[in-house]
Amino acid sequence: MSAPRARVVRRPVHGVLLLDKPLGLSSNNALQKCKWLLRAEKAGHTGTLDPLASGVLPLCFGAATKFSQLQLEADKTYEAIAVLGVRTSTGDAEGDVIEARDPRSVSLPTAAELAGVRHRFTGPIRQVPPMHSALKKDGKALYEYARAGQEVERAPRDVTIHDLQIEPTTPTPEGYPQLRIVARVSKGTYIRTLGEDIGQALGCGAHLSALRRIATGHYGVDQCITLAELEALPEVERQARLHPPESLLAGHTAVTLGAEDAGRFLSGLRRRGAWPNTQAVAVFGPAPAPESGLARPGEVLLGTGHIQGGELIPGRLLSPLEIQQIIRSEEPQTV
Repeated sequence: MSAPRARVVRRPVHGVLLLDKPLGLSSNNALQKCKWLLRAEKAGHTGTLDPLASGVLPLCFGAATKFSQLQLEADKTYEAIAVLGVRTSTGDAEGDVIEARDPRSVSLPTAAELAGVRHRFTGPIRQVPPMHSALKKDGKALYEYARAGQEVERAPRDVTIHDLQIEPTTPTPEGYPQLRIVARVSKGTYIRTLGEDIGQALGCGAHLSALRRIATGHYGVDQCITLAELEALPEVERQARLHPPESLLAGHTAVTLGAEDAGRFLSGLRRRGAWPNTQAVAVFGPAPAPESGLARPGEVLLGTGHIQGGELIPGRLLSPLEIQQIIRSEEPQTV
Protein backbone atom coordinates (compact mmCIF):
# COMPACT_ATOMS: atom_id res chain seq x y z
CA MET A 1 0.00 0.00 0.00
CA SER A 2 1.49 3.36 -1.04
CA ALA A 3 1.97 6.13 1.46
CA PRO A 4 -0.61 8.94 1.35
CA ARG A 5 0.44 11.94 -0.71
CA ALA A 6 1.52 14.90 1.40
CA ARG A 7 -1.01 17.73 1.36
CA VAL A 8 0.30 21.03 0.01
CA VAL A 9 -0.36 23.88 2.44
CA ARG A 10 -1.41 26.87 0.34
CA ARG A 11 -0.43 30.43 1.16
CA PRO A 12 -1.24 33.92 -0.13
CA VAL A 13 1.09 34.75 -3.03
CA HIS A 14 0.80 38.00 -5.00
CA GLY A 15 2.60 38.90 -8.20
CA VAL A 16 3.39 37.96 -11.78
CA LEU A 17 5.58 35.04 -12.78
CA LEU A 18 6.98 35.32 -16.29
CA LEU A 19 7.24 31.73 -17.43
CA ASP A 20 9.03 30.56 -20.55
CA LYS A 21 6.49 27.84 -21.27
CA PRO A 22 8.02 24.64 -22.64
CA LEU A 23 6.80 22.76 -25.69
CA GLY A 24 4.20 20.06 -25.16
CA LEU A 25 2.61 21.57 -22.07
CA SER A 26 -0.78 23.29 -22.05
CA SER A 27 -1.03 26.74 -20.50
CA ASN A 28 -3.30 25.41 -17.76
CA ASN A 29 -0.93 22.56 -16.89
CA ALA A 30 1.94 25.06 -16.72
CA LEU A 31 -0.14 27.25 -14.44
CA GLN A 32 -1.02 24.37 -12.11
CA LYS A 33 2.63 23.25 -11.88
CA CYS A 34 3.78 26.76 -10.96
CA LYS A 35 0.89 27.22 -8.55
CA TRP A 36 1.98 24.00 -6.80
CA LEU A 37 5.66 25.04 -6.73
CA LEU A 38 4.74 28.38 -5.14
CA ARG A 39 2.03 26.83 -2.92
CA ALA A 40 -0.20 29.69 -4.08
CA GLU A 41 -3.85 30.00 -3.11
CA LYS A 42 -5.10 31.80 -6.21
CA ALA A 43 -3.70 31.91 -9.73
CA GLY A 44 -4.65 32.52 -13.35
CA HIS A 45 -2.95 32.89 -16.72
CA THR A 46 -3.25 35.72 -19.21
CA GLY A 47 -4.43 33.83 -22.27
CA THR A 48 -3.53 30.41 -23.60
CA LEU A 49 -0.45 29.44 -25.54
CA ASP A 50 -0.77 26.28 -27.65
CA PRO A 51 0.98 23.14 -26.31
CA LEU A 52 3.19 23.14 -29.44
CA ALA A 53 4.18 26.77 -28.81
CA SER A 54 6.76 27.93 -26.30
CA GLY A 55 7.64 31.28 -24.82
CA VAL A 56 6.29 34.12 -22.72
CA LEU A 57 3.35 33.13 -20.52
CA PRO A 58 2.63 35.63 -17.72
CA LEU A 59 1.04 33.86 -14.75
CA CYS A 60 -0.82 35.99 -12.22
CA PHE A 61 -1.09 35.16 -8.54
CA GLY A 62 -3.34 36.61 -5.84
CA ALA A 63 -3.95 40.35 -6.23
CA ALA A 64 -2.30 40.35 -9.67
CA THR A 65 -5.22 38.30 -11.06
CA LYS A 66 -7.35 41.46 -10.74
CA PHE A 67 -5.34 43.03 -13.56
CA SER A 68 -4.72 39.96 -15.75
CA GLN A 69 -7.24 41.16 -18.36
CA LEU A 70 -4.73 43.85 -19.35
CA GLN A 71 -2.36 41.19 -20.67
CA LEU A 72 -5.19 39.48 -22.54
CA GLU A 73 -5.65 42.75 -24.45
CA ALA A 74 -1.92 43.40 -24.97
CA ASP A 75 -0.10 43.05 -28.29
CA LYS A 76 1.93 39.87 -28.68
CA THR A 77 5.12 39.18 -30.64
CA TYR A 78 5.78 35.73 -32.12
CA GLU A 79 8.62 34.04 -33.92
CA ALA A 80 7.60 31.20 -36.24
CA ILE A 81 9.05 28.90 -38.87
CA ALA A 82 6.85 28.26 -41.89
CA VAL A 83 7.47 25.25 -44.14
CA LEU A 84 6.54 26.05 -47.74
CA GLY A 85 4.93 23.45 -49.95
CA VAL A 86 3.29 21.38 -47.19
CA ARG A 87 -0.18 21.99 -45.75
CA THR A 88 -1.58 20.26 -42.67
CA SER A 89 -5.03 19.89 -41.15
CA THR A 90 -4.14 22.12 -38.19
CA GLY A 91 -1.78 24.60 -39.81
CA ASP A 92 1.10 23.30 -37.71
CA ALA A 93 3.23 20.18 -37.28
CA GLU A 94 0.63 18.49 -35.07
CA GLY A 95 -1.87 17.96 -37.86
CA ASP A 96 -2.09 15.43 -40.67
CA VAL A 97 -0.50 16.35 -43.99
CA ILE A 98 -3.29 17.23 -46.44
CA GLU A 99 -1.09 18.42 -49.30
CA ALA A 100 2.63 17.98 -49.96
CA ARG A 101 4.25 19.19 -53.15
CA ASP A 102 7.45 17.82 -54.57
CA PRO A 103 10.10 19.90 -52.78
CA ARG A 104 11.92 20.35 -56.10
CA SER A 105 8.87 22.24 -57.38
CA VAL A 106 8.79 24.71 -54.47
CA SER A 107 11.04 27.70 -55.00
CA LEU A 108 12.32 30.05 -52.34
CA PRO A 109 10.43 33.36 -52.72
CA THR A 110 12.31 36.28 -54.21
CA ALA A 111 12.96 39.46 -52.25
CA ALA A 112 10.23 41.19 -54.27
CA GLU A 113 7.73 38.43 -53.48
CA LEU A 114 8.51 38.62 -49.77
CA ALA A 115 8.16 42.40 -49.83
CA GLY A 116 4.75 42.03 -51.47
CA VAL A 117 3.62 39.55 -48.83
CA ARG A 118 4.85 41.81 -46.01
CA HIS A 119 2.90 44.72 -47.48
CA ARG A 120 -0.25 42.62 -47.95
CA PHE A 121 -0.30 41.28 -44.40
CA THR A 122 0.84 44.33 -42.45
CA GLY A 123 -1.81 46.54 -40.87
CA PRO A 124 -5.52 45.75 -40.39
CA ILE A 125 -6.44 42.40 -41.95
CA ARG A 126 -9.25 39.86 -41.68
CA GLN A 127 -8.66 36.29 -40.55
CA VAL A 128 -10.93 33.26 -40.56
CA PRO A 129 -10.27 31.48 -37.23
CA PRO A 130 -8.87 27.96 -37.64
CA MET A 131 -11.05 24.95 -36.88
CA HIS A 132 -8.44 23.77 -34.39
CA SER A 133 -8.99 26.60 -31.93
CA ALA A 134 -10.77 27.15 -28.63
CA LEU A 135 -13.29 29.60 -30.07
CA LYS A 136 -16.84 28.46 -29.45
CA LYS A 137 -19.79 28.05 -31.76
CA ASP A 138 -23.16 27.13 -30.27
CA GLY A 139 -21.44 26.54 -26.93
CA LYS A 140 -18.92 24.06 -28.33
CA ALA A 141 -15.21 24.66 -29.00
CA LEU A 142 -14.24 24.61 -32.68
CA TYR A 143 -11.56 21.97 -32.06
CA GLU A 144 -14.32 19.61 -30.86
CA TYR A 145 -16.05 19.89 -34.23
CA ALA A 146 -12.68 19.40 -35.96
CA ARG A 147 -11.90 16.26 -33.98
CA ALA A 148 -15.29 14.89 -35.03
CA GLY A 149 -14.42 15.54 -38.68
CA GLN A 150 -16.83 18.46 -39.01
CA GLU A 151 -16.09 21.88 -40.45
CA VAL A 152 -18.40 24.73 -39.46
CA GLU A 153 -18.72 28.23 -40.83
CA ARG A 154 -16.60 30.85 -39.03
CA ALA A 155 -17.01 34.59 -39.36
CA PRO A 156 -13.84 36.48 -40.30
CA ARG A 157 -12.27 38.53 -37.52
CA ASP A 158 -10.60 41.93 -37.75
CA VAL A 159 -7.04 41.86 -36.37
CA THR A 160 -3.95 44.01 -36.83
CA ILE A 161 -0.42 43.00 -37.78
CA HIS A 162 1.60 45.89 -36.39
CA ASP A 163 4.96 44.69 -37.68
CA LEU A 164 5.90 41.76 -39.90
CA GLN A 165 9.35 40.46 -40.79
CA ILE A 166 9.84 37.52 -43.18
CA GLU A 167 13.17 36.07 -44.23
CA PRO A 168 14.42 32.77 -45.67
CA THR A 169 16.01 30.29 -43.30
CA THR A 170 17.49 26.78 -43.51
CA PRO A 171 15.38 24.36 -45.62
CA THR A 172 13.98 21.17 -44.13
CA PRO A 173 15.94 17.89 -44.47
CA GLU A 174 13.53 16.97 -47.27
CA GLY A 175 14.43 20.16 -49.13
CA TYR A 176 11.32 22.28 -48.50
CA PRO A 177 12.09 26.02 -48.24
CA GLN A 178 11.38 27.60 -44.88
CA LEU A 179 10.64 31.15 -43.81
CA ARG A 180 11.33 32.75 -40.45
CA ILE A 181 8.43 35.01 -39.49
CA VAL A 182 8.49 37.56 -36.67
CA ALA A 183 5.15 39.30 -36.13
CA ARG A 184 3.87 41.78 -33.56
CA VAL A 185 0.11 41.39 -33.57
CA SER A 186 -3.08 42.47 -31.86
CA LYS A 187 -5.19 40.37 -29.55
CA GLY A 188 -6.98 37.51 -31.33
CA THR A 189 -4.48 37.02 -34.15
CA TYR A 190 -3.78 33.40 -35.10
CA ILE A 191 -0.17 32.96 -36.20
CA ARG A 192 -0.95 29.53 -37.66
CA THR A 193 -3.55 31.17 -39.89
CA LEU A 194 -1.09 33.93 -40.80
CA GLY A 195 1.45 31.28 -41.83
CA GLU A 196 -1.13 29.45 -43.94
CA ASP A 197 -2.27 32.70 -45.56
CA ILE A 198 1.31 33.66 -46.41
CA GLY A 199 1.81 30.23 -48.00
CA GLN A 200 -1.37 30.67 -50.01
CA ALA A 201 -0.30 34.15 -51.13
CA LEU A 202 3.00 32.66 -52.35
CA GLY A 203 1.07 30.01 -54.27
CA CYS A 204 2.58 26.96 -52.57
CA GLY A 205 0.81 26.53 -49.20
CA ALA A 206 2.54 26.35 -45.83
CA HIS A 207 2.32 25.21 -42.23
CA LEU A 208 4.21 26.17 -39.09
CA SER A 209 6.89 23.81 -37.84
CA ALA A 210 7.74 25.97 -34.80
CA LEU A 211 6.08 28.79 -32.87
CA ARG A 212 7.48 30.85 -30.02
CA ARG A 213 5.99 33.87 -28.25
CA ILE A 214 8.86 36.26 -27.57
CA ALA A 215 6.90 39.14 -26.03
CA THR A 216 3.51 39.98 -24.59
CA GLY A 217 2.93 43.65 -23.94
CA HIS A 218 6.10 45.01 -22.32
CA TYR A 219 7.21 41.60 -21.04
CA GLY A 220 9.97 39.93 -23.07
CA VAL A 221 11.28 36.38 -23.12
CA ASP A 222 14.60 37.55 -21.66
CA GLN A 223 12.72 38.29 -18.40
CA CYS A 224 11.28 34.79 -18.16
CA ILE A 225 12.21 31.76 -16.09
CA THR A 226 11.82 28.20 -17.33
CA LEU A 227 9.86 25.59 -15.44
CA ALA A 228 13.04 23.58 -14.86
CA GLU A 229 14.80 26.64 -13.43
CA LEU A 230 11.87 27.36 -11.11
CA GLU A 231 11.80 23.75 -9.89
CA ALA A 232 15.55 23.85 -9.20
CA LEU A 233 15.28 26.88 -6.92
CA PRO A 234 14.96 26.44 -3.15
CA GLU A 235 11.38 27.13 -2.13
CA VAL A 236 12.25 30.36 -0.32
CA GLU A 237 13.78 31.75 -3.55
CA ARG A 238 10.88 30.95 -5.89
CA GLN A 239 8.69 33.80 -4.70
CA ALA A 240 11.56 36.22 -5.33
CA ARG A 241 11.09 35.57 -9.07
CA LEU A 242 7.66 37.21 -8.97
CA HIS A 243 7.20 40.68 -10.41
CA PRO A 244 4.93 42.95 -8.34
CA PRO A 245 1.26 43.29 -9.37
CA GLU A 246 1.88 46.89 -10.50
CA SER A 247 4.19 45.58 -13.24
CA LEU A 248 0.97 44.80 -15.12
CA LEU A 249 0.11 48.50 -15.09
CA ALA A 250 3.12 49.80 -17.04
CA GLY A 251 0.92 51.79 -19.43
CA HIS A 252 -1.09 53.46 -16.66
CA THR A 253 -0.67 57.01 -15.38
CA ALA A 254 0.49 56.95 -11.74
CA VAL A 255 -1.46 58.96 -9.15
CA THR A 256 -0.35 59.11 -5.52
CA LEU A 257 -2.85 59.90 -2.76
CA GLY A 258 -2.34 61.10 0.79
CA ALA A 259 -3.28 58.94 3.77
CA GLU A 260 -6.87 60.18 4.17
CA ASP A 261 -7.71 60.05 0.46
CA ALA A 262 -6.00 56.64 0.14
CA GLY A 263 -8.23 55.17 2.84
CA ARG A 264 -11.37 56.56 1.26
CA PHE A 265 -10.29 55.42 -2.22
CA LEU A 266 -9.78 51.87 -0.89
CA SER A 267 -13.34 52.05 0.42
CA GLY A 268 -14.54 52.65 -3.15
CA LEU A 269 -15.13 56.39 -2.83
CA ARG A 270 -14.32 58.88 -5.57
CA ARG A 271 -11.69 61.50 -4.86
CA ARG A 272 -11.44 65.00 -6.31
CA GLY A 273 -8.23 66.59 -7.53
CA ALA A 274 -6.62 68.74 -10.21
CA TRP A 275 -6.03 65.81 -12.55
CA PRO A 276 -6.59 65.74 -16.32
CA ASN A 277 -9.00 63.20 -17.75
CA THR A 278 -7.21 59.85 -17.96
CA GLN A 279 -8.65 56.44 -18.82
CA ALA A 280 -6.02 54.24 -17.16
CA VAL A 281 -4.65 55.20 -13.74
CA ALA A 282 -2.53 53.21 -11.27
CA VAL A 283 -3.23 54.57 -7.79
CA PHE A 284 -0.64 54.52 -5.00
CA GLY A 285 -0.74 55.69 -1.41
CA PRO A 286 0.31 54.88 2.14
CA ALA A 287 -0.35 51.31 3.21
CA PRO A 288 -3.38 50.94 5.49
CA ALA A 289 -2.22 50.24 9.03
CA PRO A 290 -2.60 46.59 10.14
CA GLU A 291 -4.11 45.64 13.48
CA SER A 292 -0.71 46.20 15.10
CA GLY A 293 -0.96 49.84 14.13
CA LEU A 294 2.42 49.76 12.36
CA ALA A 295 2.35 50.64 8.67
CA ARG A 296 5.23 50.40 6.22
CA PRO A 297 6.60 53.80 5.16
CA GLY A 298 6.34 54.76 1.51
CA GLU A 299 3.61 54.15 -1.06
CA VAL A 300 2.01 50.89 -2.16
CA LEU A 301 -0.33 50.00 -4.99
CA LEU A 302 -3.98 50.56 -4.01
CA GLY A 303 -5.63 49.70 -7.31
CA THR A 304 -6.68 51.17 -10.63
CA GLY A 305 -9.19 53.77 -11.74
CA HIS A 306 -9.87 56.50 -14.24
CA ILE A 307 -10.18 60.28 -14.03
CA GLN A 308 -13.17 62.12 -15.42
CA GLY A 309 -14.04 65.75 -14.72
CA GLY A 310 -11.54 66.06 -11.88
CA GLU A 311 -12.78 62.91 -10.15
CA LEU A 312 -10.65 59.83 -9.56
CA ILE A 313 -13.10 56.96 -9.98
CA PRO A 314 -12.08 53.57 -8.47
CA GLY A 315 -11.73 50.53 -10.72
CA ARG A 316 -10.11 47.32 -9.47
CA LEU A 317 -9.00 47.69 -5.85
CA LEU A 318 -6.67 45.70 -3.64
CA SER A 319 -7.99 44.84 -0.20
CA PRO A 320 -6.14 46.04 2.93
CA LEU A 321 -5.40 42.36 3.68
CA GLU A 322 -3.83 41.83 0.24
CA ILE A 323 -1.69 44.94 0.69
CA GLN A 324 -0.42 43.73 4.07
CA GLN A 325 0.32 40.28 2.63
CA ILE A 326 2.32 41.88 -0.20
CA ILE A 327 4.29 43.93 2.32
CA ARG A 328 5.05 40.85 4.40
CA SER A 329 6.17 38.94 1.30
CA GLU A 330 8.74 41.66 0.60
CA GLU A 331 10.41 41.08 3.95
CA PRO A 332 13.59 38.94 3.91
CA GLN A 333 12.79 35.22 3.79
CA THR A 334 14.55 32.62 5.93
CA VAL A 335 14.87 28.90 5.44
